[in-house]
Amino acid sequence: MATKKRSRQQKTIISPHSAMNARQPSTKRVAENLSPQVVGRLIFVWGVLLLAAIAITGRLYVLQVAETIPIAEDSEMAKEDTHLRQLAGKTYKEIAKNQQNTILEPYTPRRQIVDSQQNILATDVITYKLYIHPNLFIRNRQQISAQEIAQQLADILDTKTADEFLTYFQDKNKKGIPLPENISDSAVAKIRALSIDGLDVRKQYSRVYPHKEMVAEVIGYINDDSDRQPQAGVEYTQNELLIRKPIRLKLKRSFSKQDGKKQKVFFPGYLERSRPFLAFDDRRLQLTIDLRLQQSARAALKATMDEFQAKRGTVIVMDVSDGSILAMVCDPTYDPNQYQQYTDYSLFKNWAVTDLYEPGSTFKPINIAIALDEGVITPKETIEDTGKIKIGTDTVRNHDYYDKGARGEMTIPEILQQSSNVGMIKIMERIAPEKYYQRLKELGIEDKLELEIPGSTAGTLKDEIEFTVREIEPATASFGQGFSLTPLKLLQIHAAIANNGKIVTPHVVRGLSDFDGYLHYSLPKQETEIFSEKTTRTVLEMMETVVQDGSGKAAKIANYRIAGKTGTSQKSDLTTGYYAENAKITSFVGIFPVEKPRYAVLAVVDEPQGRYTFGSNVAAPVVGEVIKAIIAHKGIEPVESESKR
Repeated sequence: MATKKRSRQQKTIISPHSAMNARQPSTKRVAENLSPQVVGRLIFVWGVLLLAAIAITGRLYVLQVAETIPIAEDSEMAKEDTHLRQLAGKTYKEIAKNQQNTILEPYTPRRQIVDSQQNILATDVITYKLYIHPNLFIRNRQQISAQEIAQQLADILDTKTADEFLTYFQDKNKKGIPLPENISDSAVAKIRALSIDGLDVRKQYSRVYPHKEMVAEVIGYINDDSDRQPQAGVEYTQNELLIRKPIRLKLKRSFSKQDGKKQKVFFPGYLERSRPFLAFDDRRLQLTIDLRLQQSARAALKATMDEFQAKRGTVIVMDVSDGSILAMVCDPTYDPNQYQQYTDYSLFKNWAVTDLYEPGSTFKPINIAIALDEGVITPKETIEDTGKIKIGTDTVRNHDYYDKGARGEMTIPEILQQSSNVGMIKIMERIAPEKYYQRLKELGIEDKLELEIPGSTAGTLKDEIEFTVREIEPATASFGQGFSLTPLKLLQIHAAIANNGKIVTPHVVRGLSDFDGYLHYSLPKQETEIFSEKTTRTVLEMMETVVQDGSGKAAKIANYRIAGKTGTSQKSDLTTGYYAENAKITSFVGIFPVEKPRYAVLAVVDEPQGRYTFGSNVAAPVVGEVIKAIIAHKGIEPVESESKR
């Protein structure tokens, strides 16, 4: 009995965890209790979810990494929206990277151009441009008349009157009309103070030529637009030397809160420690031009052009030892800062290297050198000047035949002094036409000069058969007609007479120099012998008598030895094929100093007006003034007085 009682009173103690397990069947037991259909449905759902996750992941990869924005750059949407145009063709990954990083491309200034004395001739500076929008003339939501704005601009800018400004406003639908000239800092502040919509002032880099038209025929210009394309002069031919290698810096971009606002922050996350942040070399394109001589040459030419109302003119100064061009002036010319205002595009070319002309009597010393080299004459022999001579069916006369008639026996120097055509014909007919033609070819008349100024033109000679068969051709060539060359080519050949018979290549670029004047790049000297040294010395002394006692007296300077030769030639009429009656071209070439030749100077004045216009009184004085400038600038000492020599 006692045992049964304990058994009824005994309690079973079960832990909570055990109780929970007792109430919840195990997964295995559940799975065992599930029907096969339910298990299949679960596996299917899990499979669908897994495939969906894989598909979404793949799609995200395609969208963010592989696929590009489905917009073409030339689509209508892209044309209308600048932002879409920038995104077109890029992947989302690229867009994200672009948001995290940025490429900094600071403006890389074009190299300066300087003269031989390091004077700046062309440089890049920050300028301001005014763009006018006539359809947006509003201030404080009120329309403003074009007349009022034109008057206000005329008061601020001195370049135009109010009526001239009104011409820019005629097309009210046109947008962004730029004024051709740059505006000053003070004018910018005044225009912005007007607070007028439609007057847009933009800061930009511009090419500026401090000396305006002074060296325009050599320097050229570049377009004042976003393309900045060079159009003339050394700006065009030396573009590769003038353009610096652009700098590209990859920077990381982040944001920082300042004063409660998000601000962009950039830091050089991809910049190597040894790499400078901004590095521009200080090299500049140095020319052989001497600005002081350029100014003197232009002043002398301009005075003569005005006096004789000439069509155009040029002056060139060359160092005969290496072909350096110290001055090259053409008139009329242009201001490269205002090139847009010129409608006569011929001003943009340098006609001293592009246009051909018949050199006339300035070529006679060269023919004398050929004759001496060929041994057909001696310096001391005489030749009879009959005043006129019959060549086939043609009659050739001296330029002063009707005043002077026949001069009789003349020495070779006297033939040059008096510029005798008959004397020259009799000299050159001693050379066989075939040989004479060959010597002209060897001078390189038909070769194109590779100068650093665009548009260089090769000279022309008659056909060899025509030259050798027709007697008149060698005869006219003897006094510089019947063939043509550029003024620069004529000076190059004369420079050979001054350089012991060696012809050098003319050039205006000295090389790339730094601020200390050290050259990092220069052109090699090239020279070829075309005359013997003995011949050139003889011819030079004969040319000195032209200045001392002949037609070149206007270039004479006391106590300085100058050699030279005048020239007055007829101009061909392109419409008729004959020489024009009232059109001529005058010239004078000078070599200085004779005792140690260093400089060759050529002046050519085209179509001077007046009855008595010759190389002796038109071009020779110009060369004389230029040589005076050379003496002053270079400090050349005088020789002994003429009475002591």
